[in-house]
Amino acid sequence: MIKLVFCDMDGTLLDEQGNLPDGLGEILAELKAHGVLFAPSSGRQYAALLRHFQPWAEDLLFCAENGAYVVRRGEELFSSTIAPASCEEIVRRAAAVPGGYNVWCGKRCAYVVSRNESFFTEMKKYYTEYEIVKDFADVQDPAIKFSVCDPLQADAEHTIYPGLRALEVDLKVVVSSNYWIDIMNKDVNKGAAVRRVQGLLGIRPEECLAFGDYLNDLEMLGAVGESYAMENAHPAAKAAAKHVAPSNAEHGVLRVLRKLLDEGKMQGDRT
Repeated sequence: MIKLVFCDMDGTLLDEQGNLPDGLGEILAELKAHGVLFAPSSGRQYAALLRHFQPWAEDLLFCAENGAYVVRRGEELFSSTIAPASCEEIVRRAAAVPGGYNVWCGKRCAYVVSRNESFFTEMKKYYTEYEIVKDFADVQDPAIKFSVCDPLQADAEHTIYPGLRALEVDLKVVVSSNYWIDIMNKDVNKGAAVRRVQGLLGIRPEECLAFGDYLNDLEMLGAVGESYAMENAHPAAKAAAKHVAPSNAEHGVLRVLRKLLDEGKMQGDRT
C-alpha cells in the first residue's frame, strides 16, 4: 500500500501554463481520507509552494529547494544551509558566467541583485517572496540553495553548467530545467530528503510513490518503491523511473493517482 506521495511541480504536476490541474483538490481530499500524505517536492521555495497549496497546506508535507528545506504544518522538519565561504565562491563563479543570473535562496525569502526584465519574468515564477539587494554580501539570511538562471537561451545545461562545474568538488550542482542550475550542499537532493522523511515518519520506501520529470528528480525516483516519470520527462528521468505517466499537459499525475485509488492501492495511517 502507498502511504506517501512525493511529487515534483514544474513539468510534472503543473500544466504547461504553470497551473495546478483541475481536480487536484478532489484527489487530495481522497488521499487524506485514505490516510495518504502528499508531499510537493520541488526546487521552488517554500513560500511559493505554500501559495500554490494554501487551501490544503495543513494536510501536506513540503520538500522545498530540492530537499534543502522541509516543512510540515508550518514547522521546519530539517534544513541544510551552505557555509559562508562556499556562498562567497558560488557568488563569485556565478557572476563570471555570461548570461547567468544568480538567486540566493534563504529560508525567509530569495535575494537577487539584477533587475534584468527577462530574468525577473522567469525568476518570479518560482520565487514569490524575494528582495532586491545591492550586493549578496549584505544578505544575512543563511543560504540553503543558489539558483542560476539562463533566461535568454534557455539552455542552462550547456550555457551555465560548464562555468559552475568546478563547484562540484565541494557542492552539488544540478540541472533542474532548461533555464536553471541549482547549487546545494553535497548531501542535498530530493532523494536524500525523501529518505530522511521516510525515517522520521516510519514509512518504508516500498510504501512511497514519486513523480518527476527532470535531472533533479533522479535521486527521488530511486528512493521510493513506485516511481513515475512523465511522458514529457528528460530521458534520464524515464530511465530512472519504473513507470511512465501521461504528460503534465494530460494531467498525468492525477490520472495515475485516480487509477491507484480506484484499485485500492493507497492506504496510510489516518493521523
